[in-house]
Amino acid sequence: METTITINVLALIARFLSGASIRWVDCQPDTCQRVYFANHTSHLDALVLWSALPAAVRARTRPVGAKDYWSAGRIRRYFSTKVFNALLIDRKEIKVHQSPVDLMIREIGYQDSLIVFPEGGRSSGREIGEFKSGLYYLCKKRPDLELIPVHIDNMNRILPRGQVLPVPMLSCITFGPPLWLEADELKADFLRRAREAVIRLKER
Repeated sequence: METTITINVLALIARFLSGASIRWVDCQPDTCQRVYFANHTSHLDALVLWSALPAAVRARTRPVGAKDYWSAGRIRRYFSTKVFNALLIDRKEIKVHQSPVDLMIREIGYQDSLIVFPEGGRSSGREIGEFKSGLYYLCKKRPDLELIPVHIDNMNRILPRGQVLPVPMLSCITFGPPLWLEADELKADFLRRAREAVIRLKER
């Protein structure tokens, strides 16, 4: 009960700080298993995207993040494990013992959804970087997963690089129409198509 209250309060705070308006374009919230993939400009991106989902969807959606960042300090560790139920990737050990894609597939089973950032790191916000191959290999092994492109606008100004405290400003979270990996689609073609889906949302 306490955790549920914490989750709801944190989602409200995130929505307030980001001033986020939420748009669903040719897509509706659903508890079906999905991968939400978005542009990445701020450490707050995962929190704001997660908070933009309805409570029932949010409860079954796990942000993917770097373990070294989200396990640093008791507060981050508490929120990432007890509140977000985040799937944390150890970037040092994962290459030796298991690929990040295999870990994600094992952890989500056939129920949980994911929030991922295919750029692999934060960009300046001026343009969306090239997508890394992880999204492709995830879909290659689980072609049934529904992919939802998401564009997050203005978060790089709410929490710029190097800053600790967010500055309340208006932002917009836009969810786009679903897409899937097509049969025999080449990696480069798929990653370009996925990136263009996010870019189109930025332009709408």
